[in-house]
Amino acid sequence: MWRPQEAALRAAGFDVLAPDLRGFGQRPMGTEPFSNARDAEASLVGPAAVIGGSLGGRVALELAVLRPDLVERLVLIAPGLPGWPWSDETRAGWAAEEQAFERGDFEAAAEASLRQWIDGPRRSPDAVDQGLRSSVRAMILRSYELQSAEEADEEPVLYPAINERLGDVRCPTLVIVGDEDIADMQGIAAHVAASIGDARLVTVTGASHLPSLERPEEVNPILLEFLGGA
Repeated sequence: MWRPQEAALRAAGFDVLAPDLRGFGQRPMGTEPFSNARDAEASLVGPAAVIGGSLGGRVALELAVLRPDLVERLVLIAPGLPGWPWSDETRAGWAAEEQAFERGDFEAAAEASLRQWIDGPRRSPDAVDQGLRSSVRAMILRSYELQSAEEADEEPVLYPAINERLGDVRCPTLVIVGDEDIADMQGIAAHVAASIGDARLVTVTGASHLPSLERPEEVNPILLEFLGGA
């Protein structure tokens, strides 16, 4: 997911670590309760710029409040946020994916996910780069494979939850969202940026939920300008 950023960041002098969340990529779910934020904390040996997208954006937010000493700068790309009043359209998209997943039709579930998160509400599948769709489909199917093999519950680490503690984020923060993302995610991005004292919002034209993957030629310079070089 982060390969388009790795070379650009390393060329600018950064050490880059891109760990898999549980149930994604090469990391099994496991069977014991876990915390994504604690996993992220354990992967760092010192202060860092932390970048997270979607679910990873929620994890990055939690880490910034849980361990502010470790997060010098924060980049959130269409971050998830608990407690959001999700629209009927978003819930319907989730339901379509979940129903297909539960009947074991992973291909149909992946297509439902692609329609919601990669195509977005205004584009047809044919209007989206097919290489992007294929790459994300493979990642989705891999997550289904891992998440159907083992089950474990994520435990909360913040009380109250992060949606009530956005004002506790003290580091400079950049929030990025695509203008083809669903309305809920654009709303969350605007809300998060407005709720953090030192934050700004950037909208990427022609990208849906994963602008860093869909428009790296636009996102990478934004990241490097914000991070300020090595």
